[in-house]
This record gives sequence, C-alpha cells and structure tokens, in this order.
Amino acid sequence: MSVAGKEKVCIVGSGNWGSAIAKIVGLNVRKHPNLFQDEVRMWMYEEDFEGKKLSQVFNETHENKKYLPGIIIESNVVAVVDLLESVKDATILVFVLPHQFLRRTCQQIKPVLANGAKAISLIKGVDLNENGPILLSSIIHDTLNIDVSVLMGANIANEVAKDMFSEATIGFSNKQNGELFVTLFNTPSFRCSCIEDIPGVEICGALKNVIALAAGFCDGLNLPGNTKAAILRLGLLEMKKFAQHFFSGVKTETFFESCGLADLFVTCTEGRNRKCAEAFVRTGKSFTQIEEELLNGQKLQGTGTAEEVHKILVNKGIVSGYPLMTAVYEISFQGRPVKELIVALSSESKL
Repeated sequence: MSVAGKEKVCIVGSGNWGSAIAKIVGLNVRKHPNLFQDEVRMWMYEEDFEGKKLSQVFNETHENKKYLPGIIIESNVVAVVDLLESVKDATILVFVLPHQFLRRTCQQIKPVLANGAKAISLIKGVDLNENGPILLSSIIHDTLNIDVSVLMGANIANEVAKDMFSEATIGFSNKQNGELFVTLFNTPSFRCSCIEDIPGVEICGALKNVIALAAGFCDGLNLPGNTKAAILRLGLLEMKKFAQHFFSGVKTETFFESCGLADLFVTCTEGRNRKCAEAFVRTGKSFTQIEEELLNGQKLQGTGTAEEVHKILVNKGIVSGYPLMTAVYEISFQGRPVKELIVALSSESKL
C-alpha cells in the first residue's frame, strides 16, 4: 500500500486498448475510494497531434483523439510523458504497451519502483529464447521482482470503451491480488473472472492473433463459414497443445474461458489481425504496407508472434505438429501461396 493506505494505479501505455482500459480504471478507482487513490497516471509516449502535443490534448479534453477518438475518459486519469514520474509511488502497474518495448520499459522503471508494488499485464504477445517461449508476465516479474497477474479476453477495445458487454479472464498466482484486480477492472459491462493459470491465460492471448491471420486469409479467399469454423477449431487445439507442451499446470478449462474460445472467436471475426490478413490476400501488399495504411499507428501483433512461434517450433523440431500456425508463418513470410491454407487444414496432426 502507499503512504495513504490506498493503492495508487499507473497505466503503462496509452494506445487504443490502454485508453479503453483507462476509462474503466478511472471509473472504478472512484467507485472504490476505500481501496484506491483517486488519481490515475497514464504514461503516454509523446506525439504531435494536429499542431499540439498529444498529452496536452488528452489532459485538456480527457479524450485520446488519436487512438480512441470519441470516448471521454474520467478526469482523474492524467497523461504523463515522463515514464519515471508516471510510475512514482504507484503500487499497481497496469502494463498495456507493445510487447517489444516491455523489457526496456521495466528496466527503466526498476530504480523508482515502490515497495510492495504489484503488476498486471494486458499485453498480448510472447517472447522467446533458445529453450522456448517466455511469458511477458515473466519478464515483468523477473525484472522487477514483483507479483504479476494477467488479463486477457474477448476485448475489442472500441467496443469495451463504448460499454458494450464483454468479458475478460484474469490469471493469477496470488489469489488476493487476483481478487483486487477483479475489483479494479470489473464493471456491469466488462465482466471479469479469475483463474489460477497465468501461462494458460497469457498464451491464449498471444496465439489467438496467429490464428486470426488464418481467418483473415480465409476471408480474403472468400471461403465459406464452414472453413473458418475449421480454422477456429484447429487453431484452438494448436493453442492448447502449445501451451501444455511448454508450461506445466496449464488447465484445459482455461481454453473455454473468455481468454480462450471467446477471444479467439472475436479476434477471428472483428480484430485488426483478421482485417489486415484479408487485405494481404486481396491487395497483394506486404504486411508492413498494410499496417501503415490501416492501423493508424497501431502495431500488428499476429505477424510478429507467428514469426517468434515458428522459431520455437523449428528449434524444438516440432513444426509438423502445428500445421496451421506453420502455414500462417510460411504464407506471411516465405511466399507460400495463400490457397495452400487448405492444405494445412487437411493435414491435421494428432492434437
């Protein structure tokens, strides 16, 4: 706890999803004044926006006009461009930034980290070394030496920000912290549940973006709903197989929580990875070009994760066990004809 005896929240990141979650956090800390300090600092990478600094625009209008236009965020959420100033005295760190910047950000934060701090990661991705996948929550834990939970689920940011009903799953190792995070994030329109399975929850959040690319290829080829249904089924099985191969204690039931089946479904029907993969097929442009043209400065997570996962599968000699994820990688990076996606669906391994 902070010196005031209440938790002080900092949101590390301010993009589309970070701003959406800031709306929820800003409301909930005011709803629970016995638990949380009123001010929520949100670290914002400074950019120019229509002749002003983006942080200035946000603090004047309480709206992230670049990444979440049209959504008003509570006035107690304050954009801070200095990372160390934003996390100063914070006892809860909410990480929601592109995963390629995570390790460096944690290293910068470490010297000013408050005693008793805890964290939760909303970042969907995976890192790797020669031995296999590394959970992003583990990077936070190992760098900062604090307890880390994760939040994943069927959460299209714009829909969450508009209070359209959705769910999320919180994976925890410390039950008390898991319950605290449910209090911080749960609302009538954003239902949060928790499960003691951090790796299962987190791997779901990373791998579903790879399967969404396959769904986008399917749409780009004008294939029917039956085919996309097969992609979702096989994709979920490969996600489960990957998680349980590399991490002990991963629960099968996790894949039927919001972080699993539900998130996979919505990402394969509405998400930006699906949209960009469809454009990849229809336009013949590279993913780099499509990202620049369609995502307004946001990053495409599925392609990077597909690349990282493929390296792991090659290093472990288990490529043949993951025909769908392998096909996504080869279509995205090696010029394999997209029509051969059907070959991957037809060559189901024994999952």
